[in-house]
Amino acid sequence: MGGEYRKILKVKGISLLSGGLDSLLAAKVILEQGIEVLGVTFETPFFSARKAQNAAERIGLPLLTLNITDEHMNMLRAPRYGYGKNMNPCIDCHTLMLNKAGRIMEEREADFVFTGEVLGQRPMSQNRQSLYIVAKNSGYGEYILRPLSAKFLPETKPEIMGKVDRERLLDIQGRGRKRQLALAKYYDIQDYTSPAGGCLLTDPLFSKRLKELFHRQTDFEIRDVELLKVGRHFRTATSCKMIVGRNSFDNETILRLSDNGDVIIHMAHYPGPTVLVPGGCDDKNILLAASICALYSDAPSDREVMTICRTGNLVKSVTTKAACRQDVENWMI
Repeated sequence: MGGEYRKILKVKGISLLSGGLDSLLAAKVILEQGIEVLGVTFETPFFSARKAQNAAERIGLPLLTLNITDEHMNMLRAPRYGYGKNMNPCIDCHTLMLNKAGRIMEEREADFVFTGEVLGQRPMSQNRQSLYIVAKNSGYGEYILRPLSAKFLPETKPEIMGKVDRERLLDIQGRGRKRQLALAKYYDIQDYTSPAGGCLLTDPLFSKRLKELFHRQTDFEIRDVELLKVGRHFRTATSCKMIVGRNSFDNETILRLSDNGDVIIHMAHYPGPTVLVPGGCDDKNILLAASICALYSDAPSDREVMTICRTGNLVKSVTTKAACRQDVENWMI
């Protein structure tokens, strides 16, 4: 009966595509049943859609990219199920993504949503209880299929209705990768990324900076989050935030993300960093920022040097000596 149903009415599935091997394999397993698949991927300041876009192009899968920054940021401030080892709210994040995918399923009149998750592969976010919680809280639990581990999980509505043949789904579980690698060879998937994510919220340094930003500022903007990705970050004894470029890429990014109200400092006569004070500061902190700029420049540390300070259209020179390295490093975030 399932086969007859699929011949009469084309079955459609929505794939949560991360770009990793597991999500590609899940798409292949579903496509092999003659089911039409639309990939969906998401982007925020913490992770990009690039891997998924490249992967979808390689296998010829249509892909919809959604920016979920606002919803994700609201969730991130107080995730219901807390954070992982760093600032990664994996359970709440997956719930949000599945909810968005479920809405697309309804809008596109598709039949189900599926992911590349493997039971037991990640001890916190892919154990049996977490998979159940995520599906249930998404609001679309009975329509969410995990093709790679389906035979270890309860039947979903598309399986019960015969839209998906459960016998052709898989029984992979655990952290081993042998089955996936064998399937990659079978499907001739040769170019794929490692299973490690790419989410900045799992990075210890970035997470430390983000946590500090959440604690210090309630009115921050997305550009403040983008700035966390570059440079050295300091919070001085007077609670003034300063960002110091480490290389030309950092310097260019800092300038690109700067606003009119910021203070921007660079060396007048020596190679050195761009220093940014977001939101500006008083003359005392400008002098301090200039001395930090000198510290990380090629200027001699034992003599006064000139820096150029700009706030909006106002430009002035500030003469200073390099700051004390020990004091500055104590302020590092």
